[in-house]
Amino acid sequence: MALPKVGSIGEYIREQRQQAKISLRQLAAAAGVSNPYLSQIERGLRKPSAEILNQIAKGLHISAQALYVQAGLIEDRETPSDVVTAIRADTHLTERQRQVLIDIYESFRKEKHSEDEQTSQKAHPRSDSVADDEQSLPAELRAALEPYAASTGNDTVNQETKEG
Repeated sequence: MALPKVGSIGEYIREQRQQAKISLRQLAAAAGVSNPYLSQIERGLRKPSAEILNQIAKGLHISAQALYVQAGLIEDRETPSDVVTAIRADTHLTERQRQVLIDIYESFRKEKHSEDEQTSQKAHPRSDSVADDEQSLPAELRAALEPYAASTGNDTVNQETKEG
């Protein structure tokens, strides 16, 4: 979902501040800038630096990247999903809760992407002898489970049989 189209970075900051139900004075205090300076930014009379945008983003509890994109400092490479946008817009959540939810959501998306890649690899099998189940496990986990794995040879006994 693309960022809303507004005339300037100042208008975008004002919209975000109003959505968050924060006064100009509250945002100025949270961002560590003066009231008149923030007012001038919102009215388009001043163009804030990247550092000031970062402070304002923290005060608004939004992504600094969103402000950088809106200000034209960076290009918008990947637009946030509707889910991420909804999480960021939820005023009933704390900033920490928002970030945790976004991190969890992004980890699920990465996991799904990895599964899709593995499905693609299964369609085009490799020539190594690693079983599909073992291949999906991280190397550290495979190493930790190795002593408990059943032996495939006839001359060795698995770990459980030795102990039991």
